[in-house]
Amino acid sequence: MENVAYNWLSELVERCMVQVGEHSSSYGTLKSCRMHDLMRDLCLMKAEEENFLQVVNLSSSNISNASPMGKIRRLAIYLDEKADQFVPPRDEAGGGHLRSLLYFGPNDNYWTAKRKELIIPSMFKDFKLLRVLKIEGVELQEEEEDLELPSAIGNMVHLRFLSLRQSSIKSFPQFLGNLICLQTLDFRVQNDEIVIPNVIWKMNRLRHLYLPWRYRARGKLQLSTLGDLQTLDYVSSGCCDLNDVAKLRNLRKLRIRLESRPWKNLEKILEAAGSVLNGIRSLRLGNYMESGAEEVMQQIVARCGQIYKLTLLGSTLELPKEFHSYSNLTKLDLWKCHLKDDQMAKLEKLPNLKSLGLWAGSLGENTKLLVFSNGSFPRLQFLELFNLEITEWRVEEGAMPSLCRLEIKYCLGLSRVPDGVRHLTTLKELTISEMPREFCSKVEEGGEDFHKIQHVPSLVIRNPRDD
Repeated sequence: MENVAYNWLSELVERCMVQVGEHSSSYGTLKSCRMHDLMRDLCLMKAEEENFLQVVNLSSSNISNASPMGKIRRLAIYLDEKADQFVPPRDEAGGGHLRSLLYFGPNDNYWTAKRKELIIPSMFKDFKLLRVLKIEGVELQEEEEDLELPSAIGNMVHLRFLSLRQSSIKSFPQFLGNLICLQTLDFRVQNDEIVIPNVIWKMNRLRHLYLPWRYRARGKLQLSTLGDLQTLDYVSSGCCDLNDVAKLRNLRKLRIRLESRPWKNLEKILEAAGSVLNGIRSLRLGNYMESGAEEVMQQIVARCGQIYKLTLLGSTLELPKEFHSYSNLTKLDLWKCHLKDDQMAKLEKLPNLKSLGLWAGSLGENTKLLVFSNGSFPRLQFLELFNLEITEWRVEEGAMPSLCRLEIKYCLGLSRVPDGVRHLTTLKELTISEMPREFCSKVEEGGEDFHKIQHVPSLVIRNPRDD
């Protein structure tokens, strides 16, 4: 199903009807797209003519002029903080025909409601045949209050897509287990203390499941029935059983948060899940244990030899022995891994790595010198250094021969740009953010290091620091 949709999107791009916003550095596929304003206006006009879609802008200034809802199937509602109701006027038969309901806040981002009753309206009882419901980024003015989902959503048994991302939701209600046709559930809400009941197993048609960064569970969450699942983000070691992962044969994107070590017979579990882990294309591992998870991190990564994208958060120390031969890996981000000094030799040999992010604590605690040797990172196109405690960075001639974009941010101990940057002839964009003002002045025109970067077409300096 996803492949068919992607092929249609690609054809629209080829016909210049849709513009490419961003390509994925991991897969080379389309990551985001946009539409020219003239094409958008044409599509909206045709959509209204064919009664395919209705777009409504709700605010206190125009709600009285909003057209009543007719027998439409797809409705997109734009709101602002001044909106004093949640839906436009509608006739008696309007809600029963609706299949898709999308809400957008100011600038398609977060929006804040003045009263809770505006966000949780009784009108949901009229939309029992909905297939798509998107209510993202909803907050209340009262900071201490959270939203509670109406029980009417539990009656929308035809729902395929439900997104509540970044909304201030109070709880994960039991009745969500009634949504047995759901294929995508995005529950990455703002509440870090949310408790999830063991009802997700009932949604056995799920293909993409997004859970909060932190959550608790009533007992262990059962996931083994989700045989069609392709995305699992996040699975918590304290709330879920890793044995269930071995039964998710279609899994391609996996996010794991290590909070405790409840897994007995880890070797047997990983052996059983070997074929599943080998099929993972995107892996994110977060280590939030006080100690003892480094080995777990290493063993899981070792089983995911076909990954394209890898993010490691938390103490890792060492990478698998064969990590340098991960030929599919194109994007790697490291944060607080405290890698030993010899691990950089494995990273720089990755044959197809295109994007590398070295963030705070990714290097060893005593690492003050960062060296990129001759021939290292042959395919790297984007490099980000953020909040590293290094005092010197050395780039040898022949390193990173394909680098296009370089970002240095908040590396306060770094006093100058490496001499080797002048050999990066492919470099098109250099961004320096939150760096000492003295560092920034050196790379500006007339500065003592300007000759190193004068070949770079775009130099961006943001927020120089005086401290």
